[in-house]
Amino acid sequence: MKAFIIDRYAKKEVGRIADVPEPDMQDTDVLVQVHAASVNLLDAKIRSGEFKLILPYRMPLTLGNDLAGTVLRVGASVTRFKAGDEVYARPDQDRIGSFAERIAVREDALALKPTNLSMEEAASVPLVALTAWQVLVETAQLKKGQRVLIHAGSGGVGTLAIQLAKHLGAFVATTTSTSNVEWVKALGADVVIDYRQQDFAAELSGYDVVLNSLGNDVLKKSLQVLKPGGQLISISGPPTPEFATEQGLRWPLKLVMRLLSRRIRKQAKQRSVRYSFVFMRAEGTQLSAITTLIEAGAIRPVVEQVLPFEATAEALAHVVSGRAKGKIVVKMR
Repeated sequence: MKAFIIDRYAKKEVGRIADVPEPDMQDTDVLVQVHAASVNLLDAKIRSGEFKLILPYRMPLTLGNDLAGTVLRVGASVTRFKAGDEVYARPDQDRIGSFAERIAVREDALALKPTNLSMEEAASVPLVALTAWQVLVETAQLKKGQRVLIHAGSGGVGTLAIQLAKHLGAFVATTTSTSNVEWVKALGADVVIDYRQQDFAAELSGYDVVLNSLGNDVLKKSLQVLKPGGQLISISGPPTPEFATEQGLRWPLKLVMRLLSRRIRKQAKQRSVRYSFVFMRAEGTQLSAITTLIEAGAIRPVVEQVLPFEATAEALAHVVSGRAKGKIVVKMR
């Protein structure tokens, strides 16, 4: 079958389309014919080797962390899906590879595709929606009336997180560029900070939660907007000792994680706030809950562009540029 692969870790590695073996099937797996897969910054970070100590993939590696498609067949232990079902998923972190014609996905990572979305729209959802859910619902336990700052509101995670936070009844502030201010307001943001003209730390205060997806400078400044007892939750690092434990990493890597996050954890403690790092995981039950919200119209995916499979390298380049407005999707069929 055809797949988009990399042969080595490198920042300048582009990737290529090649013939690869059919996926190995386990009893708990579902074989999916991929119709569409969305492109995430995570794909580029994996390609450059940023996660090679945590996720030691074998080369050549098929990239891709989101998919929507049709079930071809199921393993002997699978009970929730059957051939012909339309599904979507973020595959497990150690079994990525949705930039391919077919992929085997663990049953517990899958959910039925929302009936009101196309395959391309559905493919844009899993990773970013699960990230927003695991930050806002699972980690922050965001409550009605609380105040949350979501950085990079026009990005893939930001667009879904704004909508989910509003559904939960929160007051939402976000940051974006000048050209996207009105657009993210339309997604539901109550306050929009134009980072080209305003300093969010000077404009905002008394917040309960900050979702950070940007660099260390923004991470540190975000502490200033939180009230005592607030939570600073980052999906871009630095990782924490708790994350190392969750990943089952060996003690040398646990020590590295402790050192990387020591400063921000200390600064958070001095301000009486909590710092957490979230590396989203595949979770079909949560994705099913997200499906319910999508079908009810509470949240909707934002797709900027759909490109053919042959343009996967170009799609990745566009995402890396930081100019994507919502998600970029590649169409397999």
